[in-house]
Amino acid sequence: MGDFLTDVETLRKRARENIEQGAITDGYGADRKRVIDVLNGVLATELVCVLRYKRHYFTAQGINAATVAQEFLEHANEEQEHADAIAKRIVEIGGQPDFSPQGLATRSHSEYDESTELLQMVREDLVAERVAIESYQEIVRWLGNDDPTSRRVIETILAVEEEHAEDLLSILQEMKS
Repeated sequence: MGDFLTDVETLRKRARENIEQGAITDGYGADRKRVIDVLNGVLATELVCVLRYKRHYFTAQGINAATVAQEFLEHANEEQEHADAIAKRIVEIGGQPDFSPQGLATRSHSEYDESTELLQMVREDLVAERVAIESYQEIVRWLGNDDPTSRRVIETILAVEEEHAEDLLSILQEMKS
C-alpha cells in the first residue's frame, strides 16, 4: 500500500477515542456545526417544496389539471423523501433536524406559492426548482471532500431536482402550445 494510508493499529486506536461522536471521526474535515446549519436550510427548502407541491396538487384546476396535478403529487412525494434523507444525515453527524414550522419559510431557499392559475403554479414550481438547483450546486462545491457523505446526499437530491425542472419545463411548453 502507499504511505498515505494510516496504519490499521492507529485507525483502531482513533476509533476507540471519542466513540460518543459516532460517525464523526478525526478524518471528518468539515465544520460540523456549519454543515448542520446548511443542511437544516436544505431541510427547510425541501419541506416548503412539499407544502407548495401539495397545495398545487389539491388546488389545480383547468383542462390540463389532472395530468399536471399528478406531476405535482409525484414531486411532493419525492421532495418528502429528500427531506427525510437530509434529516437522517443531520442526525448521523450529531445534529438536530429543524422541523419547526416557526420560521420555516425564512429558512427555506425557495418560496411557498399560493397561485390559483395552473400555468402560474407550474412557473412558480419551476422557479423554486431552479433556486434549489443553484443552491445545491453551491453546497456540493462548498462541501467538496470535507464531508463526502453529505455531498453525495445533496448530489442525489440535486439530480432529482434537475429532473423536476425538466418535467416542469416540458409541461410549461405543452401548455403554451
